[in-house]
Amino acid sequence: MKNELPSSRDRYQAFQARNLKLDMTRGKPGPELLDLSNPMLTIVDSEHYHAAGGNDCRNYGILDGLPEAKNLFADYMDVAPEEILIAGNASLNLMYDEVVRSMLYGVPGGQSPWIQQGTIKFLCPVPGYDRHFNICSVLGIEMINVPMNDEGPDMHIVEKLVGEDASIKGIWCVPRYSNPNGVIYSDRVIDRFAQMKTAAPDFRIFWDNAYRHHHLVENPRDQKNLLDACKSAGVAQRALMFGSTSKITFAGGGLSFLAANKTNMDHTRKYLANQTIGYDKLNQLRHVRFFGDLAGLRKHMNQHRAILKPKFDAVDSVLTSELDGKDLAHWTRPEGGYFVSLDTRPGLAKKVVALAADVGVKLTAAGATYPGGIDPEDRNIRISPSLPGLEEIELATEVLAVCIILASE
Repeated sequence: MKNELPSSRDRYQAFQARNLKLDMTRGKPGPELLDLSNPMLTIVDSEHYHAAGGNDCRNYGILDGLPEAKNLFADYMDVAPEEILIAGNASLNLMYDEVVRSMLYGVPGGQSPWIQQGTIKFLCPVPGYDRHFNICSVLGIEMINVPMNDEGPDMHIVEKLVGEDASIKGIWCVPRYSNPNGVIYSDRVIDRFAQMKTAAPDFRIFWDNAYRHHHLVENPRDQKNLLDACKSAGVAQRALMFGSTSKITFAGGGLSFLAANKTNMDHTRKYLANQTIGYDKLNQLRHVRFFGDLAGLRKHMNQHRAILKPKFDAVDSVLTSELDGKDLAHWTRPEGGYFVSLDTRPGLAKKVVALAADVGVKLTAAGATYPGGIDPEDRNIRISPSLPGLEEIELATEVLAVCIILASE
């Protein structure tokens, strides 16, 4: 008599007996990624704390960043040095502050502060980044879902909505390796963003380029620069672009940056001067000395790719082995970024996440990739393979696959 393979229920019960404690909830860098930046901890010492121009980085001043830091990260963001501001460790902080400033003081080209204009709305490509949605939620901004396709947000819907409704003041975008589905916005989409007619003269694109250099392939695709496209279309003030080194150096000790045209930057600096006399210049100096230039940063990110790609490959390999051809789930195979997006059959994502939790595998909450935590179809699950080790990823993904099979029965 042939030995029968264990059923999905038997495998699930076996996982329960193992008392697993695996966490795939957030896109945190793993310790081996953080180790790559350890030389930064000693690169600035008690004798070497002056910047190239002689500035004492221990002291106050230089509101928008050391000149050499602005030069480096202007290259990173593909803008001019006068079009960038270097801040603290969190680009989320910059995004939150830009929305609050717009609410309180308005924006260049606008007639009044947003808070004085009644109901304010933002477009939210979905699935998307929960922390973007949380900013809107805590500030009372209404969110409108916009579906994503392989080129970015559905621009037919975006163009129609912003063309008709002056209360729509912004849109959240992760244009390269979008969170969570890894989409690279096409040049055609970027041109349409720049060229579209908006009912609101104070409409802004919040361009969170968090994964601009986080490639998983050797030859990444080029992507048009949004600010250049907006300049060409005569709407340079429309673009607000953000980035950080949070997933490049130290997640809790990186740098963030805002890039925009000079009018927007002057407006931001005017109000920022009331918040700070200057950000951590010692940390800016660390980053400049560590990378040297953009080529040095790209070399560093190649080391990241060597660590991260096997983790993403492991997720795909296990899901393919367990689920391929069964029509139970579909998942992305991103060319970069930090996430894999998986869709179950409609109505099953919460059940899958709960089943996984019951055997000790934590996944991002189902619905987290939608405003208000409400996925209308209850099918999207964001997988975050960056933190765990390879064996843990393989095991956690196997558990996930078994839970999908069980939930689909």
